[in-house]
Amino acid sequence: MYRNTYAKINLKNIQDNVQKIINYYHQYTYYFGVVKADCYGHNDLQVVNSIIKGGCNYLAVAMLEEALEIRNQFKDIPILCLGVIPSSYLIICEQNNITITINSLSYTKELIKEKHHNLKVHIKINSGMNRLGLSNLEEINETIKLLEQNHITIEGIYTHIYNASNKQDTENQFNKFQELLKDVNKEKIPIIHLAASETLTNYPKLPFVNGCRLGIIMYGFTDNLNLNLQSTISLHSQVIQINELHKNDKLGYNGAYIAKSLEHIAVVSIGYADGVIRKNTGRYVYINNKKYQIVGNICMDMLFVKVDNDVKVGDDVIVLKDINHITEVANYLDTIPYEVLCSIGKRVPRIYK
Repeated sequence: MYRNTYAKINLKNIQDNVQKIINYYHQYTYYFGVVKADCYGHNDLQVVNSIIKGGCNYLAVAMLEEALEIRNQFKDIPILCLGVIPSSYLIICEQNNITITINSLSYTKELIKEKHHNLKVHIKINSGMNRLGLSNLEEINETIKLLEQNHITIEGIYTHIYNASNKQDTENQFNKFQELLKDVNKEKIPIIHLAASETLTNYPKLPFVNGCRLGIIMYGFTDNLNLNLQSTISLHSQVIQINELHKNDKLGYNGAYIAKSLEHIAVVSIGYADGVIRKNTGRYVYINNKKYQIVGNICMDMLFVKVDNDVKVGDDVIVLKDINHITEVANYLDTIPYEVLCSIGKRVPRIYK
């Protein structure tokens, strides 16, 4: 780390958050720690370890590469791939005990044709999101029949709620999920999971559901304040130069900012290649516990902050401070905290404590 730009990750807070969530929502049997996208930008297998130590007894990823990286260090914990793995790579899943998602009847037929009999599968149900999954009774019943006839282990069935903030949409999905599974002997399915972070905190558990998926809630983002979750990540950089601008002086690319009077501008060594996209102009960072505004066009490796005489070269700049600040930034960018966290670039070192 040679430019003093880094993300600070609190492993203890991650573990404590997971423990609090599981203790509060203790009626489930299976708690999936969703660790895709480098644990939502937190990176490193140390984060995965904290999630397991916190109590998650299953992991979920988006793609096979993520699953294999985790399996290389964690030999025993089950791992579900939520994305679709091309059938030519299913032998790798068998060899590494990776559970796969069945997303369609045609995929099921392809799997059977290639004689992959040592797989564990979870069947994805499309209950309304219309992204992945089986969408009607006939497909679901035929898929289950084919899997059973070919001795492939159906370990789980699940769906994904697409709009948990809308009660009507969510209840429609609950009803659709139950309707699509009406012919399924649920007692023969070891794991049925439905709720992700927001659904978990806002809706009661369906009687036949025994699993839930923990995603961004593990990092403190939730509307259930009773959980008392803690921040787990902050993004830091440093003032590397301070320029004095006079009235009508232009700043940065395209002269996008024009000084209105005598102003002090701090140059900070972080930019859009690190995940601080140009739309961040106008929002605030923290220097010496005080808010200062980003001005001008953000550069690939640097950005500008309008400061006062209290700020000096070498001062720490907190670009993302905590849960509340990250939420404010997401709102400012008209996006969600997920995107803010996942946008933090790989060239930003992570420091773990």
